[in-house]
Amino acid sequence: ISFLLVGMYWVGHRSSFSQVRYVDRNTIWLNLLFLLPVSLVPFAAAMLGEYQGEPIALHLYGLVLIAATLLRLALDSYLYRHPGLLWQQSSKQVRRLARIATAAPLVVYAIAMLVATWLPWLSLLLYLSIPLLYFGLVTVLKADPRTRVAAEDLS
Repeated sequence: ISFLLVGMYWVGHRSSFSQVRYVDRNTIWLNLLFLLPVSLVPFAAAMLGEYQGEPIALHLYGLVLIAATLLRLALDSYLYRHPGLLWQQSSKQVRRLARIATAAPLVVYAIAMLVATWLPWLSLLLYLSIPLLYFGLVTVLKADPRTRVAAEDLS
């Protein structure tokens, strides 16, 4: 699960920075803040392995993933608000789809944390579902002629 989630963060990070022409100090700090929770994913995964089925380990895992997602949204929002840092400004549709695809896991992470106390196996299953849901969402968006072009940057 962690490998796939970190892979998703890496692909998103790479996609964001492929559009960056220049970086300023704020971009560097936001990038470092984003990388902090991503670097904690292996630790949170080790806690899941060590304390299987323990709600606190599932909560920690969720908190790390929520922090990474929120900081990724903050970094992308900063870049969108400063188009001079980018090679070219993305369309509103591309930005909206990127925000939705990035933020969608937050709901699942929150649900996974809520059910962890009573149904730890379901919590873990919800975390596992994120890569599947993400790739499913991207596939659906690419299949729709209205969102096909905008969705190309999401994979």
